[in-house]
Amino acid sequence: MKQSLIVVLLFISQLGYGQVKTKNVLIAFYSKTAHTQSLAEEVAKGAQSIPGVQVVLKSIHQTTTKDLLNADAIIIGSPVYNANLAPEVVKFMSEWPFEGNPLKDKIGAAFVTAGGISAGEELAQVNLLHTMLIFGMIVVGGDEWTSAFGASAITNESIFKTEKLDKIFLQKGFTLGQRVATITKKMK
Repeated sequence: MKQSLIVVLLFISQLGYGQVKTKNVLIAFYSKTAHTQSLAEEVAKGAQSIPGVQVVLKSIHQTTTKDLLNADAIIIGSPVYNANLAPEVVKFMSEWPFEGNPLKDKIGAAFVTAGGISAGEELAQVNLLHTMLIFGMIVVGGDEWTSAFGASAITNESIFKTEKLDKIFLQKGFTLGQRVATITKKMK
């Protein structure tokens, strides 16, 4: 009986059943003052906390078309400039491959850093998500109503005017990474 079970398990493993494909999460960001990079690193930690997920963390200047195509999920981060994305991020996303719809059905998510409360962080997040929708991506927000569009951080107002991001914003980044990785694992 024991030998028969071993033979069956070997046969199943040869067919590929029970094998879980590693999912790839790409986190690409632009950061001028290191705040967006800090949030990107926390998003990466959250995604890496989910078993079976491989995370690639790169600045947009290091990110290649191959990185985009190999990713099962793409999370983009930008500082907020006058309630908009950084021009570098707009240019980066404008150069994504479009012909043949190669990004269709990939998971997409967004995070941003803004100087102040109501400085346009939600508008910038929605701009990122709109672009992802144009590419046929499936967009994911944060895990609570306070981060519905993704993760955001305030960097230059009142109690948040410090060199390092406040832990509440780092936590939002971490949980965004976790949520995206978890949902990505559930997708075929």
